[in-house]
Parts: sequence; C-alpha cells; structure tokens
Amino acid sequence: MSELASGPLVLPPLAQGTITVPPIDYAAIAPLLIVLGAACVAVLVEAFLPRHQRWPAQVALSIVALGGAGLALGLYAGSGPDAVTTLTESLAIDRPTLFLWGTLLALGLAGLLLIADRSVEPGGAILASAASRAAVGGGTSDLTEPPEDRSYGTPGLAPTMQTEVFPFTLFALGGMMTFVAANDLLTMFIALEVLSLPLYLMCGLARRRRLLSQEAAVKYFLLGAFASAFFLYGLALIYGYAGSVRFPEIAEAAVGSVRSDALLLGGLALLVVGLMFKGSVGPFHTWTPDVYQGAPTPVTAFMAACTKVAAFGAILRVLHVAFGDLRWEWRGVLWAIAIASMAIGAVIGLTQTDIKRMIAYSSVAHAGFLLLGAIAVTEQGVSSTLFYLLAYGFTTVAVFGVISLVRDADGEATHLSQWAGLAKRSPVVAGVMTFLLLALAGIPLTSGFTAKFAVFSAALDDGMAPLVVIALVASAIAAFFYVRVIVLMYFSEPAADGPTVSVPGAFTTAAITLGVIVTLLLGIVPTLALNWAGGGGFLG
Repeated sequence: MSELASGPLVLPPLAQGTITVPPIDYAAIAPLLIVLGAACVAVLVEAFLPRHQRWPAQVALSIVALGGAGLALGLYAGSGPDAVTTLTESLAIDRPTLFLWGTLLALGLAGLLLIADRSVEPGGAILASAASRAAVGGGTSDLTEPPEDRSYGTPGLAPTMQTEVFPFTLFALGGMMTFVAANDLLTMFIALEVLSLPLYLMCGLARRRRLLSQEAAVKYFLLGAFASAFFLYGLALIYGYAGSVRFPEIAEAAVGSVRSDALLLGGLALLVVGLMFKGSVGPFHTWTPDVYQGAPTPVTAFMAACTKVAAFGAILRVLHVAFGDLRWEWRGVLWAIAIASMAIGAVIGLTQTDIKRMIAYSSVAHAGFLLLGAIAVTEQGVSSTLFYLLAYGFTTVAVFGVISLVRDADGEATHLSQWAGLAKRSPVVAGVMTFLLLALAGIPLTSGFTAKFAVFSAALDDGMAPLVVIALVASAIAAFFYVRVIVLMYFSEPAADGPTVSVPGAFTTAAITLGVIVTLLLGIVPTLALNWAGGGGFLG
C-alpha cells in the first residue's frame, strides 16, 4: 500500500509484437462495405431529413449504393485473385462468392425498384405507419393512418409510404452477402440474424390486408427464431467436436479426429434444419405460403428471390467446404429431403386457389430441384446450382411484379378466379405472365429449362439417376398448375366486375422488363453465365 501511495501507478510498456493487426483486404470486401455503409447512412437520412425529402433521398441512395457495389465487384472480379480470406479468415472471397454477390446485387436492385414504386398502389405498397390499426375481418383496406401521415401536410396527395423500408432492405441485403461469404459458423450465424430481422419487420408492413400481413410477420419471426436456435445449437455441437467453428478446420477434424462422430453428425443435422428453413425446403417450409401471401408483394419478390440465393449459397459452402468428406453420411438424408420438398411443392401446389400461395409452393418444389445440384459435391454441381439461383431469382421477381398489377377495389386480385379472361383485358400482361410461368415450368427457350437441364445433368454425372427421375416427374406435376393459370387467362371469360390491370410506373416496368430479358437471354444464350458460375470452386 505504501508503494501505491507514494506515487502514480506506472504500467510497463507493451512488449514489441504482442499486438498484431489482422490484415484486411478492403478491395475484396468493398461491395459488402458499400452496402452496409449505405444502410447506416439511410438510417441517418431517416433521422435528420424532413419527411417530404426522405423518399427521393432513400431511393437515390439505395440505387447508387447498389450500383457502386456492383462496380466495385466488377473491378475486383476482373483484376483480383481467384480466392482470398480476410477479416481473420472469417470471410472467404472466392469465385462462387463473387457470383453470388453479383446475383444478390442485381436481384436486390430489381426488388428495390418494386418496393420504391408508388404508382401501382397510390402511396406505395408499404404501410405509411407501422402502428396503424388493422381493418376488421382481415383488413382488405387501411384508412386509419393519422391525417398528417396520409399527405405529409400536402393536400390532395395519396398516402405516402414510410421510407424505413429502404435501410431494412439494405441491411437484409448486406446480411445475405455476408451469409454466402462466411468462412466460419459464427459469422454465418450473425449474418443469418442480420438478414432475417429486417425481413420479419418488412413482412408486416403491407398497406392492404393488414391482419394478414401482421400474422405473416409473426409466423415468420417465431419460426425463424426456432430455426436460428437449431442452427446455434448445431454450431455448439460442432465446436465441441472440432474445437473450432471455421470450415477448413471442421473439415480437417472430420477426417482426422478419433472422437465419436455423434457430436459431429448431430451438429450437422441441426445446421441443416436451420439452413433448409431459410431456403424454403420442404418439410421445413411451413412459413413460406403464409408469408408469401401476407407480405407486401414487392417485399415478397425481394425475399423470394434473394433469400433463396443466400440460403443455397450458404448450404453449398457448408456442405462442400466443411462436410464434403462426409458426403456419404449426409447424402441419403438430403436425398429424402429433396424428394419431400419436390413432392410437397408439386402436389400441394395443385390445390392452391391464391396465386401468391401457388408461387410459394412452386418455390418449395424448386428448392428440391436446387438440392440436386447441392448434393452433387462436384464443380459441375456448384456451377449448375449457382446458375439455377440466378435464373430462378429474376423470373420470380418478374412474376411478383406482374402479380402486383392485377387489382380490384380492395387491392391486389390474387384469387385464381379473378385472373379469368385476363388476356382479353390486357394481352401484354397476360403474355408476359405466360412466358414467366413457362420459365418456372422449365419449357425450352427459357432460363428455367437451361437451369433444370444443368442441375439434372450434374446429378446424373454424380450417380443420382433415381433422384433425377423423381425430379422429372415432380416437374411434370408442377407444370399443371402453371398451365392452369395460362388456361384461365386465355380460355375463360372475364367477369363483368373483374379486376383491372394497373399501368405500371417506371420502377415496376424496369423490374419486370429486367426479369423478362434475363429469363429470355439465359434460355437462349446461357454460355456466359454458365462460364462465370463455373469459374472456380469454393476456397477451402
């Protein structure tokens, strides 16, 4: 005590070399930093800009951010190394990562355009105030916003959307980009939460059918929390087995450890449950129909396309990098899951009378097809799955863009009976929807056919002929409910009080046009995208 009282405590200087700053490859992660940085700036825009200036500022900021991230990605892909790890090896920037990032940015831009549109639904599809009371009996309309929220002080204006949805979208997109690049389970779990939490909120902000939208958000949140818990518990078991959460070290422990495999296989099973939930893979799909139906249609488009890309990008990395040497242990289980997903999506999709729920079960069937490429632990399996994600994403965004145009007095007309005779009311919209449905069915000269052919070929080359036969049968069954919509549009008489087709604004037109063009090009000249997808395997 006397020594302490005699003067100030002097700590010894740190020894040289005890602190090492981890190297960070800023060029490699520049697209991710731009998206997350823009999301943070968007939050500040919400806090400090006047209300009437927020919408144009948020739209401009989001589009510039996605364009800048795409430019940074293109520059790095053209001049950077084939593969690199950074941020203390928590992120792996390899060729599949670059392909998935490009896909997510392009789909994110298309989804953002749909979200930003305020012409199809006056004021936008997103609710002007999240605290608005839902209408009784399901909420077909919403007239309960305070007057100041309906016009922002300007007489005669339609209700204006709140712009918090833009930072939500950017944060979700940044989480998806981190999710597909994660090189360890802990980073992957954090990215899973970053991408999920904004989506839970976005699903409950529909201007129309408020109760349905809020119910969808609650279901998605509760089931998503269970899936995250499965993932986290699986992470703990695998850490207990391998002593690490990094994928290369898990792979090394899986082939070189003398411990019991119970922890390893149990952890892998729990991880698979969490990942399959995010990918809408049956039988872990129970949230999908309700959320697709209840969420605002632009949000559904963004979620259906981008979440599928993120989930299967993560599934590919986990199975190929961390557990590729254990393929004979998990392959049979994934065979069963793929068959279940294809069967559930194709068969239950036949019974749906709501077009958004029908597309949801279509998504479940397509998840089963995607699993064929993921199960094939080969370079062709990876490239075919990546191409399938690109093709499916653009078609799905365009489909939901078209769905948002068919409306009646209560909002979107999603019951199949309301689509009867649509070709007589709007031949262009019916023609576009027909082309997109044929692409989902896998008809030649569309991206769907090329994608299915690539995935099925990879599965055949890896000795999965029985699974391919089952997939072909499921494709034939699923084609029926696509054709049913086409028959309704062209060979049925429209009701006298049937829905009308809204004239799309510039943003919705751009999103649908982009989806249609990509769907056509990938069906006719897919070589460039296939070569890019096959540019290299996963790092590890």
